[in-house]
Amino acid sequence: MGDGFYSVGEFSLDPKWLIDPKLLFVGPKIGEGAHAKVYEGKYKNQNVAIKIVHKGETQEEIAKRDARFAREVAMLSRVQHKNLVKFIGACKEPVMVIVTELLLGGTLRKYLLNMRPRCLDTRVAIGFALDIARAMECLHSHGIIHRDLKPENLLLTADHKTVKLADFGLAREESLTEMMTAETGTYRWMAPELYSTVTLRHGEKKHYNHKVDAYSFAIVLWELIHNKLPFEGMSNLQAAYAAAFKNVRPSADGLPEDLAVIVTSCWKEDPNARPNFSQIIQMLLHYLSAISPPEPVIPHRIFTSENAVLPPESPGTSSLMGKRDDSGETPKTPMENRPRGGFFFCFDQCC
Repeated sequence: MGDGFYSVGEFSLDPKWLIDPKLLFVGPKIGEGAHAKVYEGKYKNQNVAIKIVHKGETQEEIAKRDARFAREVAMLSRVQHKNLVKFIGACKEPVMVIVTELLLGGTLRKYLLNMRPRCLDTRVAIGFALDIARAMECLHSHGIIHRDLKPENLLLTADHKTVKLADFGLAREESLTEMMTAETGTYRWMAPELYSTVTLRHGEKKHYNHKVDAYSFAIVLWELIHNKLPFEGMSNLQAAYAAAFKNVRPSADGLPEDLAVIVTSCWKEDPNARPNFSQIIQMLLHYLSAISPPEPVIPHRIFTSENAVLPPESPGTSSLMGKRDDSGETPKTPMENRPRGGFFFCFDQCC
């Protein structure tokens, strides 16, 4: 550690981000993907989300996941923004672990599913879209393409007022000289240029740029407004094929004109014709100001009642209010009040 960095193979991390596994305790599982499981847990008495990455079986698989882990950690440790999930630290031994802040509002996907068939209030939908666009603007300003923007990778705060972008597993640094792998991301939200052309075999390289994220954003924005699955009735592959080869998009009919312009410009077939996220933010703010006239200022004296209830964001009230998980089930006991025996030390017993 003489150079000030902790290194194992491709993994390099400033010591300030290095997690001490002895202080890491794992609680219930809250999510699972193809390459990792996510648990609620504690680190130094702080409630956290703990992502444990599977190492893989074959040598090729192990090498790929090592590289992906190293890339995700490097990007998380480099970029901070209020709409990006806060990075707390990572370690590679005895298992690959990424620790972030714990967001109790669940994924945007589950939140929307729980609301169906109801739709979000338009102002709420645009507010969420602004959160996402600001996160993407931050990433792009650091030369990072996310490549997997979708509702499963967007998390809500406990009060369901703020959206934060998570999961940098597929994020890559954008470089004019770098060729990147096609067929990256999730088909239904994936830009047409990411999908293989007829002549491009799986795993070959092709050029694309940060505008792939603008396309995915358009699909997410459409979903926020309509609260329906985009390309309903199609499989993921059918949706990608229709978008890439037939220029099919979800219907923008019935959208207010200004909103339709934002959505349709972001999912244009030509990536160069799509706006960047700075432009997207300005368009969203303009639309929001058009539908939300300034609220009247309410005199302070109205709130002088002796029986006034503390607002939800007041310190100390969160422990008194039952929290719902993103499936709408009965709240669990807050982590800080659970018996200590309810935790187990991950690296001795479960990994």
